[in-house]
Amino acid sequence: MFLEHFTNLSFFQGFTPKQIEEISPILDLVPCEKNIVIFEQNQRTDYLYILEEGEVVILYKPYDGPALVVARIHPGGVFGWSAALGREVYTSGALALEASRTIRMRKDALQQFCSQHPETGKILLERLASVISERLKNTYSEVLNILTNGLDSNEDCWRRMDKL
Repeated sequence: MFLEHFTNLSFFQGFTPKQIEEISPILDLVPCEKNIVIFEQNQRTDYLYILEEGEVVILYKPYDGPALVVARIHPGGVFGWSAALGREVYTSGALALEASRTIRMRKDALQQFCSQHPETGKILLERLASVISERLKNTYSEVLNILTNGLDSNEDCWRRMDKL
């Protein structure tokens, strides 16, 4: 269907043309204008997204403060994976920082696809697991940076720890 959109994305590297052909019916190509909210925190999860073009930020809004940028998504990156994890709502929001293009899949279509195409579904789920676990490692760095800048503005904690 729109094979050319997959070939340059790292997420789809290693998939055969036949596997991409199997996957393509459950994918939609969705353009997003600059500053458009793709989904909001606590919104019902419907889709998993792969960024094809542009930049998206993931925002987490604590109950007692302003929204925090917890991740930046670049082409090939996956976001909205609360849907793939079976969660009812997104734990964070997503905002297109610039005009962007996403490839999205419905969570129910993903579940059905894995049942109908178990071999390709296994590869797809393994790829998602790899991307999600990598992102969780990166989220740690982002949160540490937020804490360091917000709580330890004069870096006393780090200086004291260096002396130990």
